[in-house]
Amino acid sequence: MSQKNRAKKILKILNKIYPKTPIPLKHKNTFTLLISVALSAQTTDLNVNNVTKDIYKKYYKPEHFVKLGRKKIERLIKSIGLFRNKAKSVYFLSKQLIDKHGGKVPKNFKDLEDLHGVGHKTASVIMSQKFGIPAFPVDTHIHRLAQRWGLTNGKNVIQTEKDLKRLFPKKSWSKLHLQIIYYGREYCKARECYGVTCKICTTCYPGRKEPIKTKKT
Repeated sequence: MSQKNRAKKILKILNKIYPKTPIPLKHKNTFTLLISVALSAQTTDLNVNNVTKDIYKKYYKPEHFVKLGRKKIERLIKSIGLFRNKAKSVYFLSKQLIDKHGGKVPKNFKDLEDLHGVGHKTASVIMSQKFGIPAFPVDTHIHRLAQRWGLTNGKNVIQTEKDLKRLFPKKSWSKLHLQIIYYGREYCKARECYGVTCKICTTCYPGRKEPIKTKKT
């Protein structure tokens, strides 16, 4: 089966299972989604949501976090991994937004990626989910699944993003990113499916018997 055919089958399965894809990170506005995505590195969306549900009731603008300062931000997010580095990023990106963008989240990749602690993946989430610009955010989970499903050779997330954009229609990218995340959490888990049990894996590789090893980013 060619990559193109696998992509078509995968898209059909995902559209059937997940016709709607709400953003898993709870947020109040574009700025708080940016913060939540930044906080989600190397932790779960659930952990981030548990921490931010009380924070965003009072603090939801760049001005709020600059006024808080790094130490207070640290105390608010201390139950999240790497909280010191993340507090630093939250403080400085909030300051940048005020100093350079009038307190607004910019609507282009360059300015987003220039913000402290914001990489291409985070910028892609904001561009696709809040500004409606087609983008395909690729994290370690999507990278792993794309390898299992034979959509990429697994060199790195940059290559995986290029491969997925080549294989899937542009209009599907923003929704598909979330569909893959949901599917991976529910059916194609890292330590359960191993590329041999879920519907997508068995559809794409009906003859696969041995667990597939994936390359980390």
